[in-house]
Amino acid sequence: MSFLYHTLFFDPLYNILVLLFKIFPWIDAGIVVIFLTVLVRLIIFPLSRKAVLTQVKMNEIGPDLAKIKEKYKDKAEEQAKLTLALYKEKGVNPFSGILVIIIQIPIILALYQIFIHLPEINSSLLYSFVTIPDHINTTFLGVLDITAKSSFLALLAAISTFFQFQISAKGQIQPKGNSFSDNLTRSMQTQMKYIFPVIIFLISYRISGVIALYWLTTNLFSIGQEIFIRRKLTTTQV
Repeated sequence: MSFLYHTLFFDPLYNILVLLFKIFPWIDAGIVVIFLTVLVRLIIFPLSRKAVLTQVKMNEIGPDLAKIKEKYKDKAEEQAKLTLALYKEKGVNPFSGILVIIIQIPIILALYQIFIHLPEINSSLLYSFVTIPDHINTTFLGVLDITAKSSFLALLAAISTFFQFQISAKGQIQPKGNSFSDNLTRSMQTQMKYIFPVIIFLISYRISGVIALYWLTTNLFSIGQEIFIRRKLTTTQV
């Protein structure tokens, strides 16, 4: 498993990062981090798009699912049977979104592990055609050293995380019942919306500015991606 992770994800991304430093020596590490993060997000865009579309379809059939749940709340087997029939009728695969997230996990983990060690370069991980850059400028835009702690970048990462949750929540099915399950779901959604940004701030600040910049870039791209896909989908339907 470790071999596949390094061969398919970590090593290629690591070498691309070093190659960018070598090709563009005048660009600081912050710009390179942003560029690589956006590049990866563009590569996995088809997967992310599928996850958003699945969420949209799930939201559309939400009222029908609620009716089935309410009508057959004491008949679990019948409820499951009708739910699966509805998924099939509407062409919805509720597990596709989960699969997309699982596929993205090693990519996100690889980027995190790569950025956390900047500006150190491990020559043993480089391909034969990739050489160590002569110099890596870690001062982002000539102002912030992204290898040091940055409360400013950490705060921006936290704020962007909050807004990313806000936009994503618009397309999620909101439970309207008063059952324990519905109340628990609403409570969890609310807590994640406010607590996760705080967690991102603490992690980003505790480690370094490069991690904060990575989270900020990822969140901004995700926000733009979500708006773009939903707006395009709405235009198509009209």
